[in-house]
Amino acid sequence: MDDLAATNRADGENGTAEASAVPGPEGGPGPDGGPLPGGRAQPKTDKSEATRALILETAMRLFQERGYEKTTMRAIATEAGVSVGNAYYYFSAKEFLIQGFYDRMTYDHAADAKRRMAHTRDFSERLQIALTSWLDTAAPYHEFSAQFFRTAADPTSSLSPFSNESHPARATAVELFREVLQGSELAPKLDAELVDLLPDVLWLYLMIVVLYWVFDRTPDTERTREFVRRSTPLTARVINLSRYRVFRPIVRDAKGLIQDFILPTIGKAAVK
Repeated sequence: MDDLAATNRADGENGTAEASAVPGPEGGPGPDGGPLPGGRAQPKTDKSEATRALILETAMRLFQERGYEKTTMRAIATEAGVSVGNAYYYFSAKEFLIQGFYDRMTYDHAADAKRRMAHTRDFSERLQIALTSWLDTAAPYHEFSAQFFRTAADPTSSLSPFSNESHPARATAVELFREVLQGSELAPKLDAELVDLLPDVLWLYLMIVVLYWVFDRTPDTERTREFVRRSTPLTARVINLSRYRVFRPIVRDAKGLIQDFILPTIGKAAVK
């Protein structure tokens, strides 16, 4: 926010609200659909989508080269060849680039994981593929992941993975885990209610992996990769055991805890 305020002062603006109210790209009107959650402009044309993608890609490159804290919105705009006003039109503050990063990362991860797991129906293998795919997709951004985490870890922040504003990216990830399960040989053997609940639980599992990954400083985050290799077969076995009658009472209790205490903490819809 200090970076935003400094840039606004340099441009003769008066703060985030004014920066967010700049006209549409190239001086045109703002988008008919209004902004995306978290101060992100909703692209309406191929040109505006390309401009938004260029700003985001430039920001990701500069974050890698200079670090998040040392990269200003002015520097991002200059490198991207757009005005500072245009940069603020698409991302009302530097931290909202993190939300754009979530959106793009989640889309790229889902596409890559679906391609990789198309050849197998084994649930354990599909789950490991999905998690390893995330690690591979996120690898270029590991150096500044801790800086992103500081912003996203605030439970009151709209940039938290659990917030309403993060719902679009989270929904894409949950849907991927639904495909991990439903495309496997295990799904028809499980209780239908559990099948419906498991994608959200598997997304929470991914969040544990992400947290471990953020703090992992081993070469190529090898400890996180080993954690995934060892924990996915165990997770698959536990889920597989849930279909046996003797474990039904435990499964019902676990479902109750998840439904009553965990899922209510996750935002379910994007803020309009």
